[in-house]
Amino acid sequence: MAESKRQNERLIVLLIIGFIALNYPLLSLFSKVKLVFGIPVLYLYIFTVWSVFIGCMAVILEKKSSSSLMNHLPKSEKSE
Repeated sequence: MAESKRQNERLIVLLIIGFIALNYPLLSLFSKVKLVFGIPVLYLYIFTVWSVFIGCMAVILEKKSSSSLMNHLPKSEKSE
C-alpha cells in the first residue's frame, strides 16, 4: 500500500512539473525566431519536454509493475 501511495505522489509531482514546463512563462523563453537543426526552438522544446515527461512516467509506472510482479511469483521462482 505504501508503494502505491509513493507512486501516486511521484505522478502528481511529475504532473505539476510538466504543467509548469509547458505553461506560458517558460514557453515564452523559447518563442524565438531561431532554428536548431532546421526545427524552430519552441517546437523542439515542446517535443523534448513531452518525450521526457512520457519517459519519466514510464519509469515511475514500470517500477510499480515490476515490484508487483515479483510479489505474485511463487517462492520457488523468486529465488532463481
